[in-house]
Amino acid sequence: MSTSVTCPHAHDISGFREPKLSQSVHREECTQCFDNQDGPTGIDVCLVCFNGSCLDSDRHHTRNHVLRSGHSFTLNVKRTPKKKTSNREPPAKMKKLAIDEEHEEDKYEHATVFKCWKCDLQGGKEIAIDTKRLTDGVMLSLSSARQSEVKAWEEEITACEHTLCLEQFQSGAIPQEGLAHCASCELTSNLWLCLACGALGCGRAQFGGTGGNGHALAHFNTTQHPVCVKLGTITPEGGADVYCYACNDARVDPELVTHLSTFGINVAAQKKTEKSMTELQIEQNLLFDFSLTAEDGSALQPIFGPGATGLSNLGNRHTLFSLPLFQIRYYGKRPSGTSSAYISPTAAAHWENCTQALPADCLECQMYKLADGLLSGRYSKPHSDHEQAPTDALAHPTPEHTLWQAGLKPAGFKALVGKGHAEFSTMRQQDAEEFFSHLLTVLRRFNHQNTRGVSESEPTETFAFGLEQRLQCQSCHRVRYRVDTMDVLSLGVPAHELADGEADTGAGAGEQGAGTVGAPDESSPAKKRYRSVSLEQCLNLLLGPSGQEALEYQCEGGCGKVNAVRQMQFSTFPDVLVLHAKKFQLVNWVPTKLDIPVILPENDELNLDKYLGHGLQSGEVELPDSSNTSAPSQPEVDAEALSQLEAMGFPAVSSRNALISTGNAGAEVAMEWLIMHMEDPDINIPIQTAGSGSGNAPEPPAEQVAMLADMGFTNAQAKKALRETDGNVERAVEWLFNHPDDTGEDSPPATSSETKKVQPGSSRLPARYRLKAFISHKGPSVHSGHYVAHIRTPRGDAMDVDDAVGDWMLFNDEKVVRADETSVRDLKKLAYMYVFERE
Repeated sequence: MSTSVTCPHAHDISGFREPKLSQSVHREECTQCFDNQDGPTGIDVCLVCFNGSCLDSDRHHTRNHVLRSGHSFTLNVKRTPKKKTSNREPPAKMKKLAIDEEHEEDKYEHATVFKCWKCDLQGGKEIAIDTKRLTDGVMLSLSSARQSEVKAWEEEITACEHTLCLEQFQSGAIPQEGLAHCASCELTSNLWLCLACGALGCGRAQFGGTGGNGHALAHFNTTQHPVCVKLGTITPEGGADVYCYACNDARVDPELVTHLSTFGINVAAQKKTEKSMTELQIEQNLLFDFSLTAEDGSALQPIFGPGATGLSNLGNRHTLFSLPLFQIRYYGKRPSGTSSAYISPTAAAHWENCTQALPADCLECQMYKLADGLLSGRYSKPHSDHEQAPTDALAHPTPEHTLWQAGLKPAGFKALVGKGHAEFSTMRQQDAEEFFSHLLTVLRRFNHQNTRGVSESEPTETFAFGLEQRLQCQSCHRVRYRVDTMDVLSLGVPAHELADGEADTGAGAGEQGAGTVGAPDESSPAKKRYRSVSLEQCLNLLLGPSGQEALEYQCEGGCGKVNAVRQMQFSTFPDVLVLHAKKFQLVNWVPTKLDIPVILPENDELNLDKYLGHGLQSGEVELPDSSNTSAPSQPEVDAEALSQLEAMGFPAVSSRNALISTGNAGAEVAMEWLIMHMEDPDINIPIQTAGSGSGNAPEPPAEQVAMLADMGFTNAQAKKALRETDGNVERAVEWLFNHPDDTGEDSPPATSSETKKVQPGSSRLPARYRLKAFISHKGPSVHSGHYVAHIRTPRGDAMDVDDAVGDWMLFNDEKVVRADETSVRDLKKLAYMYVFERE
């Protein structure tokens, strides 16, 4: 890199514009690797498209961007931490706990310099020009990572029938601030005002030490007055914490100002004095932690190096890149003894030929970036900015004095994967199984689009398997077989609550701590205990003889409405089996997690031979296939979401209607639709569409057909998919992936003898699996709390995928430690997801 005061191309900069508010400025981190502005060379921000790229001598990301885009001017940004002062004054008043409250200028110093790459294509030539306008535009804009976080933390809280139809039975001024206290105790903080009668009650004990005896909840149980507001959170703008005990959720009261005036509260004169529930939830999510100490109180051993890199606030995403197929696809097989400067050949080739203008908008670029960050070991180093341990030689090292790594923050990857999704585009706690399924869908769509439907190595197929469903009419005894492609096997877990003092007589009765492990629920005075069950019991309830389900059925053989029996088994087995333990129940229409211990087989090994289905057997007679008729048929729905709704207790027909009406947006959105339409007279009448052969469906819009054609499908396939899904593009894509052999022609499809859909996975036996990883969850609900991952890794080099023996590592966000035997044994019972590799 050369330096010059003048540049013959400097006049070109005058035509550049500072970034708009809507533009992402990638000044914190390279969009193709995790080198960032804190490194010795900083980050170069393109002054045209505001892409951020590193100056690493091996990867050449800035130079590659200049050559590909033709953008020749960058602003180099370097950040260094300021020295900490020990006598900092406390804030004059409480600040709102929000992400955008933290000011970088208080903690860091920034150095910037302009560079011209026309003058020096190898390293860029530093030029001294006065363009404060551009510098301020880049440095004062919200960075891409921070922009994603702030937007994602915005929680959508809506009104409910109880706030919209609130009746107030009493009026009169309540005691003023400082004099008010709970009607049942002497607490003067964490007070909730009943908006129906004006009673004051204390809330439940909250994270952070805020006291409470639950008297506001007791008031609701006695009076059934559901809506209350938290005093101390009322702002002059009319904002406040409103909670509905009937819905068991935060709500909005559109007439809050009027309702508060009934009790003498002038909103305009109020001042916020307490943290809101959202602030407490963010603080809890930021500080949620699993134990990182061994039984003797010492800190667990931190691990550094390849395959041992932490992910800040995305601790359960390590599992994907611990699998050999994903490692090879996105990182390659690094030769032994190679330094951390190794670059995946496929990644380098993609960087040269990527068709996206910005790497931040390319899923393939982000997957290569994530694989390099996790597997190279370049970022798995002790963080220099840590608290020094005490000098007492006899003291155990404690977690707060342990040399943790800084961890990676894949904000760009998460924003790209969650883009356009109602749930995954936010920072709200997300269900690990739902995100995993969503990620696989996004990867398949992207790979299908970019390979024009021909993919030689689709890593997501390692999870795919066929689930056979056998339906037998109990009148004519004829059968129908159907095979669905699945990625996750969701298992219901039977819940038997143990009474106080009752011993656990379940599968784990003889094990130490059975039925009692797990973190206590801070919101309840006594933790519920459940009888332990074996994983084999859960499998039998779905796939074994006890899993046979009786249902009402309209027989196509002419028997009318009769009883039928449905049985599910494996049609094929996957290379990697993901099990989802559905340990939750619906409480006031809210999924509440149940800590039910699940006991795994000896040595964590599964044999699934007995769960293999064999299709149509000799002597069985098939039911006639009515799918080719022009009669109305039910649209496609998400089978996994349907099973979740049925597990919550909703009828199958109304659950299907909810999924169809919400565009297959997921179980949670469908559940909200069901609650809103529970009284509809046609809630249990199936929604139907005309058959594809009727010719009654309107011609799909040309732009929708072109959109699907760009993904590699034919026009005929695109049109048929859109007709089958009522013109919904998202559902049309799902339909196309579920019907890969459908040519789109409206003529009757080929019979089973002419063509047979190739199912993923294999039916070979034996089907033996060994536990590779498990994901645990801490918190009362699947939508709050914290996830961590335990992964069995090969001893020595984590990339040595041929080693069958390994050790357990705990990935708790950026903290990566060698897991002790106790934590593995106890947390394994309460895991939310299990990942098994086929032997």
